Amino acid sequence: MKKSWLVTALLSSLAMVGCGTLSQVDSNGQTNDPVFPEVDKVTFHTGSYPNIENLRQIREGVTRDQLYELIGRPHFSEGFKVREWDYLFHFNTEQGLKTCQFKVLFDDDKLGRSFYWSPSECASILNPIQEKASIQPFSLSGDVAFAFGSATLTAAGLNTIREVAMNIKQTPSVQKITVSGHTDRIGNTSANQRLSEQRAEAVQRALANEGVPFSLIQSQGFGSQQPIVQCDQQNRNELITCLAPNRRVDIDVQGQH
Repeated sequence: MKKSWLVTALLSSLAMVGCGTLSQVDSNGQTNDPVFPEVDKVTFHTGSYPNIENLRQIREGVTRDQLYELIGRPHFSEGFKVREWDYLFHFNTEQGLKTCQFKVLFDDDKLGRSFYWSPSECASILNPIQEKASIQPFSLSGDVAFAFGSATLTAAGLNTIREVAMNIKQTPSVQKITVSGHTDRIGNTSANQRLSEQRAEAVQRALANEGVPFSLIQSQGFGSQQPIVQCDQQNRNELITCLAPNRRVDIDVQGQH
């Protein structure tokens, strides 16, 4: 009697293993509750570093042979004739090493039908990397775009901004435009700060008037804090001429490929 009970228990255990018991997988390769194996039970060393491009090619209907070619054999032993394959992957990300589990569920025809990640945010690793693109920055001469000590744009300044706006509108996926005002060191520090801010705001409004979305444009003023040149002329007129490059408004455009 005892021997018969042991044989029955053993057969039941083998039957459970043979079905791949981690997740309750239906005939269509679907489950309402994907269950991932414990990481310390991995049988393929300590996981692998997959080819992300190969992972991106995995789609519904993939065969086991195709999976084997793309990402190798599964990393866990779940039994015989299993309906699910589990992998342990490592990824080098900007935040450091990221370890993820990947599960494939198969239908009755042994075709991959559903795919799961643990943790779920690992799926985003397969998203194409959005690279920032910066077009050539523009710099408006303060002496051309504005009258001396004024924040009102001249006709020449407006014409230049019209050309800049045309270039910006031809740039795909613009995300942010930063307009930065600068002055030279001549004069009162606080007055220079206000003037730099006012000039940046004037350029911001002018760009918006030319059809550039105002919500994308950020204006800021730095006064005389970020000079391009250093001058030590004693003659005031010569000093003003020398410091001309510092009197400017810079326009930086950030987009994505």
